[in-house]
Amino acid sequence: MPPELSVVLAVVTAPFAVAGVTPLLIRSLGEKTGYAGAAVAAFCFALLGTQYGSEGTVELAWIPSLEVALRFYVDGWALLFALLASGIGALVFLYSPAYMHGESGLARYYAALLAFMGSIIGIALAADLIAIFLFWELTSLCSFVLIGFHTDDASSQYAARMAMLVTVGGGLFVLVGFLLLAFVAGDIVGPGTSAFDLAAMLDRPDEMQTALREAGLFVPVLGLLAVGAATKSAQVPLHFWLPNAMAAPTPVSAFLHSATMVKVGVYFVGRVRPLFASLEWVVLFATLGLATMTICALLAVAATDIKELLAYSTASHLGLMIAGFGFTSILGAETGVFHLFNHALFKAALFLIAGIIAHETGTRRLDELGGLRHDLPVTAFLTAIVALSMGGIPPFSGFYSKELLFEATVEASHHHDLGPLDWLYPAVAVFGSIFTVLYSLRFLALFFGRQPDSLDHVHRPPVILLVSPAVLAALTAVVSIDPELAVRAIVQAGVDATAVDPGTHEMHVELPTAYSPAVGMSAVAIGSGVLAYPFYDSIHRSIRSIPRVVPPIGANWWYDAITERLTDDGAWLASRVHNGLLRTYATWTLTATCVLALAGFAATDAAVPPVAFDPASLTSLDVPIAAALVLSLAVVAGLAVVTADSHVAGILTLSILGFMIAIFYILASAPDLALTQLVVETLVLVIFLLVVEEIPEYYEVSLGRVARDAALSVLVGATAFITVLLTTDARPAGESAIARYYTEHAVPEGGGQNIVNVILVDFRSFDTLGELVVIAVAAISILTLIVMRSRGDESSVAIEDAEGGSANEPRESHETRGESE
Repeated sequence: MPPELSVVLAVVTAPFAVAGVTPLLIRSLGEKTGYAGAAVAAFCFALLGTQYGSEGTVELAWIPSLEVALRFYVDGWALLFALLASGIGALVFLYSPAYMHGESGLARYYAALLAFMGSIIGIALAADLIAIFLFWELTSLCSFVLIGFHTDDASSQYAARMAMLVTVGGGLFVLVGFLLLAFVAGDIVGPGTSAFDLAAMLDRPDEMQTALREAGLFVPVLGLLAVGAATKSAQVPLHFWLPNAMAAPTPVSAFLHSATMVKVGVYFVGRVRPLFASLEWVVLFATLGLATMTICALLAVAATDIKELLAYSTASHLGLMIAGFGFTSILGAETGVFHLFNHALFKAALFLIAGIIAHETGTRRLDELGGLRHDLPVTAFLTAIVALSMGGIPPFSGFYSKELLFEATVEASHHHDLGPLDWLYPAVAVFGSIFTVLYSLRFLALFFGRQPDSLDHVHRPPVILLVSPAVLAALTAVVSIDPELAVRAIVQAGVDATAVDPGTHEMHVELPTAYSPAVGMSAVAIGSGVLAYPFYDSIHRSIRSIPRVVPPIGANWWYDAITERLTDDGAWLASRVHNGLLRTYATWTLTATCVLALAGFAATDAAVPPVAFDPASLTSLDVPIAAALVLSLAVVAGLAVVTADSHVAGILTLSILGFMIAIFYILASAPDLALTQLVVETLVLVIFLLVVEEIPEYYEVSLGRVARDAALSVLVGATAFITVLLTTDARPAGESAIARYYTEHAVPEGGGQNIVNVILVDFRSFDTLGELVVIAVAAISILTLIVMRSRGDESSVAIEDAEGGSANEPRESHETRGESE
């Protein structure tokens, strides 16, 4: 069944539309605006439900001339991610009014949260690379606003800047990868299909991979997309922004940093998996995922804050998903899809529970919490379900997807010759899982043991705060009891969409009834974690001591070092560039322009056209005598400029050169260009003569500055010379289609014999009008500055007269001004 364009557009646009009117909702509903947001999210969830079982592409033309369209692709994988975004979004909006009670800036909060939800749904459904990139960057922008919600908190602003820098920087890698992908896809997807159509590429995965390899772009594109996915999904060594982002309000953490935004990278890896499945893919993503899973599990054990623990555990589980998708077997797809589904349920619930704990106890420090089951019995019951699922303890849902990962690591050697990685991958997966069990038990222990004396009386949370985590915990329990229900409902469709080999793959998940390598790995991980838990405090202290002994091991250390170095270097560069001297500005501007132009010529393999020298041509120049005389006089004037002994003589001689060019245009039958040249030359001459009075009569310039100016002059002249040679040689052979069009239509449609005039006045009249407006605005600005200056001079004279000074006294000696120059 094909999807319906109207429904898909409504799902994507509804959150943005409501976000735009959020200030009005705040005025009418106040803090209850969260319930309106929940209604919008539920509306999107219901509309997505109507597309259940649909598969296909729908599109709406956006920029037809560039083949860019709002193209959407609906399949099981897209629906799974979009349903999670809207469903968990509804629960987060429902949770927000009670949690955000009394906060200011709620209009900004709810507007950004709605726009974020729309961006995530857009990423899930978009099939055009340009649209995917725009939604991708919108998620970063919205998360920046939400992480930095507490604008008066320095740590919140620091975290927001960090998240923006890392995720937007990764987005630039994604953009370059998309452009290279579209460059190759242009010859694969066929005529009539946009090169940015990701759905068309996925229909031809083998052809796309072959074309990428033949173009030598397979590994570069794979690496670019991997960097983008790693930044978004907090993979090592780019994981550090996620724990810092916990400065955001808890509902934001539950929505953005556990269920949706951080899974965008995982989602995209699963989406392009059929295009890049190969040995390189396995080595890159399986290694990246397992390293992140293990390192972040260690860091979660070292955490001292409940949200910090959950943040590092999120990064660890994201690594598990990346590793799953990294293995090209069907087990890899099952791991990635099923764990994304499971993790969204139990981790969103855990973040909401962490919010309840902080809200009712006033602290988030692990060492200040304990014995909460007496005061928060319902919360304790919910925590037991989701925390044990996070730890992968059977029969809870997380166990099944982690078991699939173990099977995928064991089976990887059957598909690729991985050498030592054949045994290293399973070993790392088990090692990381041990620490997963440890930090899951530590979070659950908040509700057991003795309550610290420092903890005041804990209040019971409002019922509305318990509704959202209760729904998520109930869904986790249902999946734990009957995982096949989730598989049949949505997971199987997601696996089919991300599988490398097309075909029907029946996924079966159940508690193991016989021994297998994966069962043994699970037993070792769970048993070791339980046995090591009594030594949790020692392990915690040992891990925390490592960054203190070796600071560069900490990712934050590198971020701070780099940003501080860039800040210092930026300040140093600014002091050199923005020093108030025109000579400095001209030097930097002209140098940068020339370097960029020459680099562009070199990058495009442009070459100066060879010129065959014919001695006979020196005696048979086909140039009119009048033109030769004018050009000869221009050459003489050009030489006279550099030998002039005064500024006025140089300016007047330079104007001779300009007037000779105007006369040359007349001889070349271009009176319009000649008139323009005469007007411009006259204005320039007048301006130069007006400015020359401000130039010191005498000033000293160091030999270094003279050498710098001479080198810059040579560079500018060489750039202009090369540009002229290349542009004149770039003329098409014969008459071009555009030239023929203007020639044929100049008289009948423009009514003029001068084609240049017809183009400027008729065919491109709006361009000309815009240029005239720019010139007019510039002229008005210059006139305003002149008037203001004359008024300033009159004011200064009046002040000097009032103070007894003389208006004729020099304001500044020429020598002083020359030295400052």
